Amino acid sequence: MDLLGLIMLVLFTVVISALARRTLGVPIGWPRTILVALTVLTFAYGAAMVVVRASGLPFAVEAIQRSPAPYMLLAALAAVWVFLFGLIVLVLLELFLPTGTLPPALSLVTGWKARRRRARRYARITAIAVKHGLGGYLRGRRRTAPAQGMAKTARSLTAALNEAGVAFIKFGQMLSTRPDLVPEVFTRELSALQTRADPEPWPRIERAVAQALGRPVGEVFASVDPEPLAAASVAQVHAAELRDGTRVVLKVQRPGAQRQVEADTDILLRLGRRLERSTAWGAALGVHRLTEGFAASLEEELDYRVELDNMRSVAAEVDGDRVRVPGVFPEYSSRTLLVMERVEGVPVGDAGQVLAAFTGAERREIAERLVGEVLRQISVSGVFHADLHMGNILLAPGGGLAMLDFGSVGRLDSGARTTLGLLLAAVDRDDAIGATDALVDLLGRPGGLDERRLEREVGQLMLRYRPGVGGRGSAEMFAELFPVVLGHGFSVPPQIAAAFRALTALQGTAAAISPDLDLIQAAREQGRLLADEAMSGPALRESLEARLMSLLPTLQRLPRRVDRITEDLEEGRFTVTVRPFADPEGQRFLTGLVRQVVLAAMAATAVLGSILLITGDQGPMMAPNVPLYTFVGGVLLFVGCVLALRALVLVFRDDRP
Repeated sequence: MDLLGLIMLVLFTVVISALARRTLGVPIGWPRTILVALTVLTFAYGAAMVVVRASGLPFAVEAIQRSPAPYMLLAALAAVWVFLFGLIVLVLLELFLPTGTLPPALSLVTGWKARRRRARRYARITAIAVKHGLGGYLRGRRRTAPAQGMAKTARSLTAALNEAGVAFIKFGQMLSTRPDLVPEVFTRELSALQTRADPEPWPRIERAVAQALGRPVGEVFASVDPEPLAAASVAQVHAAELRDGTRVVLKVQRPGAQRQVEADTDILLRLGRRLERSTAWGAALGVHRLTEGFAASLEEELDYRVELDNMRSVAAEVDGDRVRVPGVFPEYSSRTLLVMERVEGVPVGDAGQVLAAFTGAERREIAERLVGEVLRQISVSGVFHADLHMGNILLAPGGGLAMLDFGSVGRLDSGARTTLGLLLAAVDRDDAIGATDALVDLLGRPGGLDERRLEREVGQLMLRYRPGVGGRGSAEMFAELFPVVLGHGFSVPPQIAAAFRALTALQGTAAAISPDLDLIQAAREQGRLLADEAMSGPALRESLEARLMSLLPTLQRLPRRVDRITEDLEEGRFTVTVRPFADPEGQRFLTGLVRQVVLAAMAATAVLGSILLITGDQGPMMAPNVPLYTFVGGVLLFVGCVLALRALVLVFRDDRP
């Protein structure tokens, strides 16, 4: 083949590929389209020759030159039918092997090493799942765990994630904070996951610190303790001292941790996509969307600059007389290194000896101080620590409190803060109606809500967890609220879920300090201080001014609008316009439905018309063996088949999860 022929082949291939994509109306992958286009070009010439010979026309150069039109039309009809069969192949490929399910063609050559590593890791993860009895869930053979075996499944999942590695452990920890997604038995088991690991040798950590600082460690720190205070699979914590004598703590990311987490996160994303597509429980849980959100949050967690900003945000709002937030040193911190003030104290979970030195009244005062400050953060400032388990609260021998680990910080807007405060107040008053109204306002009203039934269930829940009834604290009620609201069709926004999670974790931490403390009881005692702060003169005046300014344009237009409505009523021009499909999602659904119906109707009409034309035995002859109406019927049948294929592709595209 000469250069001109090669250029023409490439040109025709590109044109046919683009025409196929345009005809079907969906973004089909270019590699498969080009492959089908080459196949069409290969068979089009032979098909044209067969059709022309079968038509009975003389196959001679003089005859073709004398009357070329019949030959060209029959050859074109043969070519378009070969093109139609190519479209059918593309549609079948899209139905059974959609675009995007196979890796790009170039990666088949360049990415074989990565695929081999990923395949080994896949095999390892699958082996771990099978070892712990979870293989059936990966294959989609089991939809949900039976009620009697749910606890065993939760334990097996926890053990499997713990064995799979750091990214899977953190994914399990994230699931343990989402009682709105997984049953309570799973959140309880998954909350036991820990990422403790053997310490990294100090020389490697020292090189990582120097690399993060961009200079030798000795230029910044007078000393660094080579023995870590804590060691996890992603980071280590070391005590140090600056050259000016300031005592600090270094949180250092382990060398290679970013690469390891990224590799496992990639596998988690692929696994989530596969489980959502192939299993019923994965689709119901939205595993792919869940893993995408987890990957984004884990990426932030690996960037210590985000945690530094979180510490600054909380420190700007916290009352330092109640709870301390360690100061940070941004000039020495970076993406992989966080330098912060060292605060004396012991985690509440390990502070048994420290707490033994306090009287019961003193312990209650410490717990109430912690509860009051957290409630103030949630309901007044709106910036709060969202992971308040016992390991993240330090207790000093003198009774001082400090917060640690600001990788998870929640933020609530003013409306959500106000509504959450109303919910707490309603729980305090045993007001089921007020609590129900606050829940609806906080989460948004779902369609088909049975408000009376929700009110009764909330009232029963409040009664069951009321102080003195059943011996359980009121704050535990927030963990039980999730199944109730989800059962009524509510969706819980992440920040609201973070606030509920903070309150639930706070109950356990406060109870470890003072076992007889109840969160809602403490909130009642702290409520006047919070109300005084929220309703102080400057704060109240600022809030009222802001609301009046937002209402001013409406108030200015109100008289004119009332006058216009009055005139329309007097003259009989008053009308009400209803838009049943004002919602964009409804408009898209209706448009897609109409498009499919129109395409199906046009395809059926074209096919029926073509059958009538092909089976008719009257009319002029286009060729000795080909009536003109038969030729027109063949063209019309081609059009009908193309329309039917387009409608079929649209249906399967719309139904794809």
